[in-house]
Amino acid sequence: MDKKFLMVLILGFGFMFVFTAFQTISNIEKTILDSISQEDVSFKGEGYTSLAIIYLFFSLSNWLAPSFISFTGPRVAMVVGALTYTAFMITFIFPSTSLLYVGSAVLGLGASITWTGQGTYLARCSEPSTISRNSGVFWALLQCSMFIGNLFVYYQFQDKSHIDKETRHLVIGVLTIIAVLGIVFLAALRFMADNAEQDNELEEKQTGCGQAVYALKSAGKLFFTRKMLLLSLAFFYTGLELSFFSGVFGSSIGFTTRIADTPKEIVGLVGICIGAGEVFGGGLFGILASKTTRYGRDPIVIVGYLLHMTAFFLTFINLPNSAPFKDTTDISYLDPPSAGIALACAFFLGLGDACFNTQIYSMLGGEYVNNAVGAFALFKFTQSVAAAISFFYSAHIGLYVQLGILVVTGTIGTIAFVLVEWSFKRQHREQEAIQTPK
Repeated sequence: MDKKFLMVLILGFGFMFVFTAFQTISNIEKTILDSISQEDVSFKGEGYTSLAIIYLFFSLSNWLAPSFISFTGPRVAMVVGALTYTAFMITFIFPSTSLLYVGSAVLGLGASITWTGQGTYLARCSEPSTISRNSGVFWALLQCSMFIGNLFVYYQFQDKSHIDKETRHLVIGVLTIIAVLGIVFLAALRFMADNAEQDNELEEKQTGCGQAVYALKSAGKLFFTRKMLLLSLAFFYTGLELSFFSGVFGSSIGFTTRIADTPKEIVGLVGICIGAGEVFGGGLFGILASKTTRYGRDPIVIVGYLLHMTAFFLTFINLPNSAPFKDTTDISYLDPPSAGIALACAFFLGLGDACFNTQIYSMLGGEYVNNAVGAFALFKFTQSVAAAISFFYSAHIGLYVQLGILVVTGTIGTIAFVLVEWSFKRQHREQEAIQTPK
């Protein structure tokens, strides 16, 4: 096994363990905080608000992530960022409204350097011929986190309508230990040289401060190019659907009391089904990358779009409009709501998300190799802005309006991605025609 692919595997395992902790907490945060507030009337922490703060600070600090990474390199950035995820987990053991929101803000800052570092390191471990494979393998390993944490939560939450203090502390303690294991893997990553073409202007910036300022300016210039502005529409949609399936969808099922005798335990199964879709998609596009990308990235993104539209329609007829807020006996068009349909939707959401994200990683790592740090920072900036907006409005508007927003932005984002992909295809054909001897 070559060294670069081995580093991709270690990177994937590191993120798998760190996000076993975070994605599981994200999926059950609303449920846990509601249980805490029932025991402690002074606690006013709100799950959607916490997640909104995370993604708000995530989005704002993404502009500084390239500068930070110019000082530390991607490996150190990922370890430092992963420590903030662990700190956030610990805040749930000491319930405090202010501590929860401060921890959310710190996590948002850490997330920006974690994800920008990850994208940069993945690009350094890849060539144009291997970026699709590496993106798919990394994504499959990352999303295995949905199995581990949510399966554990499913068994811990069985037959519980209220999540008691002992259960909360056990779940949070175990997840924190798993996050620390992920940090160990990230610390084991070895140095990988930048595979971008030589940048004479960057070479002139001998000081760390000069490189940091240059990194920030180059990211800003890249953002206002035509292709990146179009791609930002796709990035924005991935942020909205990320917040929907990671925070709103599971909570909506847990609050729909007529979907099962103990709907809270289904929340864990929802996470497992989302993870199954993510891992299946990542594995499919990683192991079979040479075949699945034969016709380009656009067919895969279109398949993801169709899967999401199917999931949104089925969710519309299955869950009541009031489901995101609190326990409800309301129904939608199906009476009673179907747990089977909800779990199928979860799988479609995960598989569709894998379609979008693996192809975005492939495009950024393959087409923007000369400014991978800036490209991945802009991706995470736009995605996290959308997620923050989504979590803010999720606490105030009903499920049906949220689904409508997803349908509109998903359609626009898919069209934008396809246009950029066609542009790159045309550009490559022109380059091949020039290089081919006549």
